[in-house]
Amino acid sequence: MERALGAVLGSAVGDALGAPFEFGPEGAFSARFPRPGHGGEMCGGGGWDPGEATDDTQMAVLTAESLVERGGLDPADVFRRFQRWAGADPKDIGLQTEAVLTGGAPWDTAAALHFRSSGRAAGNGALMRAAPSAVHFAHRGRESTMTAARRLTALTHGDPAAGEGTAALHELIRVALTGADPLGAVPDTLTALHPAHRQRYAVVLARDWHPDLATEFNGAVWPCLGSAVWALRTTGSYEDAVRAAVDLGGDTDTVAAVTGALAGAVYGVSALPARWTGPLHVPLPGFGGRVLRARDLTELTERLLTPKAA
Repeated sequence: MERALGAVLGSAVGDALGAPFEFGPEGAFSARFPRPGHGGEMCGGGGWDPGEATDDTQMAVLTAESLVERGGLDPADVFRRFQRWAGADPKDIGLQTEAVLTGGAPWDTAAALHFRSSGRAAGNGALMRAAPSAVHFAHRGRESTMTAARRLTALTHGDPAAGEGTAALHELIRVALTGADPLGAVPDTLTALHPAHRQRYAVVLARDWHPDLATEFNGAVWPCLGSAVWALRTTGSYEDAVRAAVDLGGDTDTVAAVTGALAGAVYGVSALPARWTGPLHVPLPGFGGRVLRARDLTELTERLLTPKAA
């Protein structure tokens, strides 16, 4: 439970911490907050209130609530929740995700049709919302965990590359939840990926890879996952890992959300600074004005792990 809570809350905290710095330059976070531990980092800005989570965590919560209320994975139900949210004018929504959710196609073909017409669907929009589903399916083992990741990704991202990256993240979180080292599990995780995508992920998950070597913007699934693993590998605490992720610049909320999920699973919820969890809140557009806070995310995570939700 300590690690599961760390993954879910850790992802939400990373999202809210990174949101004000999205599309900003490298090092902007440390330039503003050079002394770790002195507070004020949940600063808001860029249209976000202090501690406000973005679409990353909003979609993660919708996934979690569907898993809990439906007693397992019901892709059509998850898609309907996403559609309801997308139709309520959220502050932020990825262009690709919005096109899929508002295009009028059925849940089981919408993403594939969009990919067929656009040829581009390897964004990190499924990676960002993966923490609750990774926690929920972890007890079923690697194959079930990775299969669920691919099915959830396919609701909004038709490019199989996005599904493979999300499956890899699910597996690394699953390993961390057992108390083992997810970095040590990278080679085995790569073998479980589809051969057509294995080499590209092997590059960004390698020990000597650095985000500066990325060939795409970190809004793409490969460098986003690679950056999160790099942040975990090169730091020694949850706080330092998330700081490093935000300092990369670019798609800071999502890179920090993915990093937060991994680091939270490794270090546990007790490693999350109270000054970050305190202001955390998750508005849910389209769902009656609900706003979830850390205690609500805690309860939701506990329900993800109950027998009924299993």
